Amino acid sequence: MTVTEPRWLSDEEQRVWRAYLHATTLLEDHLDRQLQRDAGMPHTYYGLLVQLSQAPRRRMRMTELAKDAKITRSRLSHAVARLEKNGWVTREECPSDKRGQFAALTDEGYEVLRRTAPGHVTAVRQALFDRLTPEQVEQLGTIMRTMAEGLQPSDPNADLPWLR
Repeated sequence: MTVTEPRWLSDEEQRVWRAYLHATTLLEDHLDRQLQRDAGMPHTYYGLLVQLSQAPRRRMRMTELAKDAKITRSRLSHAVARLEKNGWVTREECPSDKRGQFAALTDEGYEVLRRTAPGHVTAVRQALFDRLTPEQVEQLGTIMRTMAEGLQPSDPNADLPWLR
């Protein structure tokens, strides 16, 4: 068996990698703090409310919500429990599948989202888009889509956290 040497990052690749990690950590923290301050919820919960608000009848199967949010079913269950406690989401039984459940955005949850969205979009704009030229925005979009496409498993049986 032949052991091959790893393809180590060049100095420039190492700088880019570390800058990427630093920037994404700072951005996530910035958005979390804004949402905690304005709505008392983390960024992940805001994302769940957004997904539900855009779904038909403002409801989604829990398994699809976990898949779209890229979080484990266990983490989703915990998040939905917190959102239920706040009155922003309810769980509904699936009539066609006794084990399945839907998460549904309540009117109160929709109103929280409506009130919170302007501050959130301002935070995103200030942290990201206002700092980039239109060309850089286009490049960033291309880079992120390329990364996502390359990381998205094509095997339907792939061991993915949000399928557990």
